[in-house]
Amino acid sequence: MGWWMTGAVGRRGAIAGAAMTVLASGALLFAFADRSGAAAQTTLTVNLPPPVNYRIYGAPEARGRPIVVIDAGHGGRDPGATSVSGQASEKDLTLALARELRDDLVKRGRVRVAMTRDDDRYLGLDERAAVARRLDAAMFVSLHMDSAPNPIARGATIYSLSDVASDAEAARVAAKENKGAETVVSDGSVQAMLSDLAMESQMSASADLAIRLVHKSAGRFGLRPNPHRFASFHVLRRSEAPAVLFEAGYISNADDEVLLRSPEQRSKIALALAQAIETDVAARARR
Repeated sequence: MGWWMTGAVGRRGAIAGAAMTVLASGALLFAFADRSGAAAQTTLTVNLPPPVNYRIYGAPEARGRPIVVIDAGHGGRDPGATSVSGQASEKDLTLALARELRDDLVKRGRVRVAMTRDDDRYLGLDERAAVARRLDAAMFVSLHMDSAPNPIARGATIYSLSDVASDAEAARVAAKENKGAETVVSDGSVQAMLSDLAMESQMSASADLAIRLVHKSAGRFGLRPNPHRFASFHVLRRSEAPAVLFEAGYISNADDEVLLRSPEQRSKIALALAQAIETDVAARARR
């Protein structure tokens, strides 16, 4: 792919004409002729961000069915938390779980699936949420693994969207995950009031989804005490869909790390998530 430039380039018209091509490597190749007519070229390497992924996965029989966006937390230059052993990072484990959940949902055929990332890339919170908005998603599920100073802390937590945090721990997690996000303040306009009403509906739907996830998860893998918590998560708010942030466990805990690195254990988590997602989508379709 290339873009071509013509006309004067450079200081004081030193270059009469130039062409620029973007190479696959991300380098910019400039070819030009100076006033003497001698040909010359130079390259400048720049880092071009990968495009956001809007690919939709689904079995043929799922055509036209609701889209669920799976968000594998962290990625690229943001590794997230590091496991207690130092051998695993959150970004790799969330991606593995996201792929397993995607495959389960596609195989079961009741919904279609999109992923914010399917490789090791960095995405901002708004880029992740924009995938759900652009696809008019029925649901947004952000996958994470937690870390805490207390090495005994373990178990999964399901967070839904709320303006007020359920507890200090939920507020801490939201602050960590919201790092770098811009705060939007309501201006009191009619449009803002309508937006607030839509947000109330989104928060209620997010809570319903979280409750279903708790019910489907109980007895299949470890949950924290009072596993449904809530806080103001930017990525959930901006998705404009029923949304939850699922912390699959604590990789700062040695036992949870072993379980989260196990494909067999992750498959149990993925199945519970898939069943809760399908139940929630079906319940909304009947309203």
